[in-house]
Amino acid sequence: MKILHTADWHLGAPLQGHGEELRQALMAVPGRILEVLRQEDCDMVLLAGDVFDGAYTPYIYQTVYETLKAMEVPVFITPGNHDFCAPDSPWNKELWPENVHIFHSQQIESVSIPELDCRVYGAGFVGMECPSLLEGFVAESAEKYAIGIFHGDAAQTNSQYNAITREQVQASNLDYIALGHIHKADSFRAGKTLCAWPGCPMGRGYDETGVKGVYIVTLDDTVNVLFRPLNTPRFYDMQAEPKELDSVLPPVGNDDYYRVTLTGSCEEPDLNALREEYSRFPNLILRDQTTRPVDVWGCLGEDSFRGTYFDLLKQALDAATGEEREEIELAAEIACRLLDGQEVALP
Repeated sequence: MKILHTADWHLGAPLQGHGEELRQALMAVPGRILEVLRQEDCDMVLLAGDVFDGAYTPYIYQTVYETLKAMEVPVFITPGNHDFCAPDSPWNKELWPENVHIFHSQQIESVSIPELDCRVYGAGFVGMECPSLLEGFVAESAEKYAIGIFHGDAAQTNSQYNAITREQVQASNLDYIALGHIHKADSFRAGKTLCAWPGCPMGRGYDETGVKGVYIVTLDDTVNVLFRPLNTPRFYDMQAEPKELDSVLPPVGNDDYYRVTLTGSCEEPDLNALREEYSRFPNLILRDQTTRPVDVWGCLGEDSFRGTYFDLLKQALDAATGEEREEIELAAEIACRLLDGQEVALP
């Protein structure tokens, strides 16, 4: 059996500081996931919460409805903390295709799929916060495969968002637990159970960097996941000296979002000239945190505390070799900047 596991679409989320182009890219996410489903010929979809974010529009609802219907395989959805199952939520207010099952309650329920010899267990958020749903749960399934789907936090045991612990996972008797909530993909095994979360399918800011996508889950004698990247805009947050920009930016331009903090000691960089030079990246942000070069040894021979201190450092430098010289030169530069009242970021 093959499953597509996705979560955290966050359709309708405010995209502060970004334009309509990124909003359109976010609305294209459901269609991209549908393409992957068809390419991989999956038997089921697990959509682990936060499909919507905030107030949804008829257009957003219609997009999700048509995508889920077009999937033509069983789709299981567990509402999360951003789209929890309130009376006016889309999960209660709107109609959904026949192939879609929504877990409306915090009480774990299950659905059997005889043609896949599988039983799916799940529960959803009914408010912004949720207790630990897996506490004390053990699946009792006659089917070959037992699968759980939850929106939950496996990174913090004291989380208010359905904390998931390794002990709970191991005791669950589930073959696979599909999670949402954490926006960076990861997984772990506890006993026979594989617990995984695919992250969000598209970053929405510089706190959601890198490649985003979905998981393709294969259940046979063992359970395995394969991360499948989506062709969505990506965010990158990097540091580099101005002369190193070519080494951190791709050779070919694209519409991804790059924020590069310029570091190092150099003459003040011309940001406008650099933006023009790298205009093949229309979404490039440059932030200048460079420092100006200092004359470390300019005070040698002075009749002052500073002069005496650097005279001693210079004597040590002249007698040093290899790594010792590098350490003394670095110490001298740091001392010079501190004495000039500059802030110093230690290496």
